[in-house]
Amino acid sequence: MIDIHSHILPQQDDGSESLEQSIEMLVMARAAGTTDIVATPHANAQFRFDPAVVQEKIAELQEAIGDLPRIHYGCDFHLTPENIEDALRAPGKYSINHRGYLLVEFADTFIPKATASIFERMLEAGLFPIVTHPERNALLQKRLSDLETWVEMGCYVQVTAQSVLGSFGKRAKAFSETLLARGIVHFLASDAHDVQHRPTPLQPVWEHVTETYGADTASLLLEENPGAVLTGAPISAPVAAPRKRGWFF
Repeated sequence: MIDIHSHILPQQDDGSESLEQSIEMLVMARAAGTTDIVATPHANAQFRFDPAVVQEKIAELQEAIGDLPRIHYGCDFHLTPENIEDALRAPGKYSINHRGYLLVEFADTFIPKATASIFERMLEAGLFPIVTHPERNALLQKRLSDLETWVEMGCYVQVTAQSVLGSFGKRAKAFSETLLARGIVHFLASDAHDVQHRPTPLQPVWEHVTETYGADTASLLLEENPGAVLTGAPISAPVAAPRKRGWFF
């Protein structure tokens, strides 16, 4: 499996607090079947994103953990005016492996009215926004039509694995199921921050999605599409994922 969203780099944001904790997170990921993981520290008003430091931390962590999981470059990008203009000037600076796919996180309290226009500018510049964990955002939970519009424009959606399993509450789980049923989930990822409350293993969600929606859906959201992101290849559009019928049908 391939995890495109994690906060495994030590002391870069609100994720891992030490090299030791980062190693433990990666050991857990490897044991659960993750072969590749993208390190995506925040870029917002609170945390400064420095590409050189990110590359340095990735190299340090890769040397400490060994060959697997392979650690890739990325960013958890916030739509501040400064960030937007900087990303448009240098599309590879914030995107995963510098190949165009960009994780975009919205604040819990504000969705810019100009979001569609911002995304249009990004797409024209060769950036492909991936809206992260909308199922955990109370504002986006009420704006399904906006999500569908952004996907129609050429954007993508990533849902947190633990949301699908119910760890973020009933509303997040229910909206995850709605998004899956609508066919607008392109990735499942850990958004891991630690080893206890928000860990790295994806095996539980793989098993749940396989059992609930089918093996093809699990493979698409946890292997095929994430793998395409790493190389900059086109993303396969998911189909609506209705629940599998139980034996009583």
